[in-house]
Amino acid sequence: MKDDVVCARVRLQPGSLPRVRAWAAHLHAHRADALRTLDAEGVSVESVFLETGADGDSLVYYMRAASIEAAFAVAARSEAAIEQYHREFKRTTWLEVNRLELLVDLSS
Repeated sequence: MKDDVVCARVRLQPGSLPRVRAWAAHLHAHRADALRTLDAEGVSVESVFLETGADGDSLVYYMRAASIEAAFAVAARSEAAIEQYHREFKRTTWLEVNRLELLVDLSS
């Protein structure tokens, strides 16, 4: 069975870059907890990139999972502290999410 893949650009609230960097530092500091939640969600890869441009800052999210839909459902139900932290981060920093079109996905 082939994994689902998703990539999205998340436009950030103006001035939220310090909060974004604090969130990234928090995930690094709580890496084991973050990896446990990804495992529970069936996510094998989650990478986040910062894009800074003339129109502001954005995050570019890339995820690979057995089922993206199932991963999102598990995350929404999770009561793990790291997941609650992430939901609050999204609520206070994200403006808009646009999924990008997958053109090529090469994996073995």
